[in-house]
Amino acid sequence: MDLSVWIALVALFVAGGLTPGPAVMLVMSTSLRYRAPTALIPALGVAAANLIWISLAAGGIAAFAAQFPLLLNGLKVAGICFIAWLAWSLATADPSSPHASAKDAPPRGKLFARGVGLQVLNPNALVFFGLLLPSYFDMTHPVVPQALIMMATITVCEMTGLTLYAWLADGMNHHFESPAFTRWFNRGAALAMLASAIFASVSTFTPHT
Repeated sequence: MDLSVWIALVALFVAGGLTPGPAVMLVMSTSLRYRAPTALIPALGVAAANLIWISLAAGGIAAFAAQFPLLLNGLKVAGICFIAWLAWSLATADPSSPHASAKDAPPRGKLFARGVGLQVLNPNALVFFGLLLPSYFDMTHPVVPQALIMMATITVCEMTGLTLYAWLADGMNHHFESPAFTRWFNRGAALAMLASAIFASVSTFTPHT
């Protein structure tokens, strides 16, 4: 992969991939309730799902999506529904007991699967990996080495960003002694999570012809 393309890829990911969205909100809400180390488990699930997306991008998902717009829009709707469920769970969480220890957290496998599920069905990820990332592949050169470089680069960037968000949320825990503050924060985070997914879906809606 050409160095200039790699730098452009990092810039694109930092600009779009690490801005607050469903994945960031999931990690932050987990950190606020179970502390940062536990929040890294769904973060690893998000990073693992990214590997699936990069593999699909290398396989030509953009061309496939262009041929089957109904399927693409159906995936976006499914993603919005899943994120809406996560947002509802967050918005309706008990604000009187925001803190819990790691031993009270759901099983690690469930937390990891939640991260994978969110990112696989995340409309933001569909737009980034499915519609933008394929243009960064140089089809005149072998695709596999380029995909491996992208996997390593994006995994490092993703985990760095989500780790920072997890510890940022962890540092905010003292603000959550107030149930009222906790309630409104959860609702705001849920709204941001859902709004981000809806915007990504609507702004790239593919009309059926």
